[in-house]
Amino acid sequence: MIHMRPFNAFEEKNISFLVKHQIDFATIEVTSTGLNKSILDATYLVREYFKKNKIHDYALQGKGESNRVYISTIVFEGTAVCETKTSLYRPETKDGDPRLWIYKVSAHVSPNDILILIANQGNLFVINMTKTDIESCFNSPVITPLKDFLVTLSNQNKSISEELLRLLRTKVSGWQKAEVLADTGIGRTIESLLGIDMNSKKEPDYKGIELKSKRDKSKVRSTLFSQVPNWDLSALKSGQEIVEHYGYVDKKLGRKVLRVTIKNLKPNLQTLCFNFNHGKNLLELVSANVDNDIFAKNSDVAVWQLETLHTRLLEKHKETFWIDVETQKNNGNECFRICSIEHTKNPIPSQFDVLLENSKISMDLLLCRGSGGDTFGFKMNKEDRKYLFPESEIYIF
Repeated sequence: MIHMRPFNAFEEKNISFLVKHQIDFATIEVTSTGLNKSILDATYLVREYFKKNKIHDYALQGKGESNRVYISTIVFEGTAVCETKTSLYRPETKDGDPRLWIYKVSAHVSPNDILILIANQGNLFVINMTKTDIESCFNSPVITPLKDFLVTLSNQNKSISEELLRLLRTKVSGWQKAEVLADTGIGRTIESLLGIDMNSKKEPDYKGIELKSKRDKSKVRSTLFSQVPNWDLSALKSGQEIVEHYGYVDKKLGRKVLRVTIKNLKPNLQTLCFNFNHGKNLLELVSANVDNDIFAKNSDVAVWQLETLHTRLLEKHKETFWIDVETQKNNGNECFRICSIEHTKNPIPSQFDVLLENSKISMDLLLCRGSGGDTFGFKMNKEDRKYLFPESEIYIF
């Protein structure tokens, strides 16, 4: 795994400003070796960012010079811009490790500078955040290409959340009848009223904003996202194998199931719990034999790469409307009315790990042998959101 150097205070200030203004981006370090060879490793997070923003998918790219791809690129430098291109490719050697290079960037960087990469309308925009005071540029009375670009992006993102709030106030105002009497009935109804098709897609619901609905009196934790283990790295290779080893017979269904909650270092009745492998950046699902509260032996079950979980969190909850509703029964139907919405933005991935380690985030396993539809849902309580999401607004209905 390629590690970028830690941000310094100046760079952290730039990052905080972009996050506050809801501007999505990736970062990449220009190493001295990369600068000398005109080649940079496309890290996992950069690759995922390009794929999510439909710039490029390295997984679909062949190896070698004939499969090289070029992306139109703008490099911001002070009050000027440099129009250039970025090369994206996979070499024939070294397992085709994804690479990139921004042409003409050498004139704008020094070794170990960190660049901001922003994808917009099929183009790539680059800011040297080690040398550029982004906040000062944004607030300056002088109109520069960089200021104009950042203001436009910020206004675009703000207008989407305002649009969604208006739609909820007009189309989901007052009491509504849930389309189905089920745990997911309210969420499905809200999406239907907003014209959102129901499907199992992983990306957020409305133009990049995730919608999460919850009954106000419910003690059920909210699902952050679901993510299957990395089966290639896991000891057991499927949900079915996990059920075979650790499941129990559901008498109504007449077959084995596994419906349990997993917490860090706290084995459940099936002896399952989480364990952090910080050396390999893995979250491990293990079976623990406990003797006087001391782990005598762990049996490996499945693993998740922490980087994958961080990416899923950032993809799913870059911006989220957490909708609280009050409910009542009417002639056998469930009716609901929106009480309030908490609007959160930009979760902190490192806090995800902290909350997992402290069991503020846990996982519900819903596995049923032979039935399909296995889920591995990471969940948390409403009162703990403030530790994961640094920014939030409350809208009262």
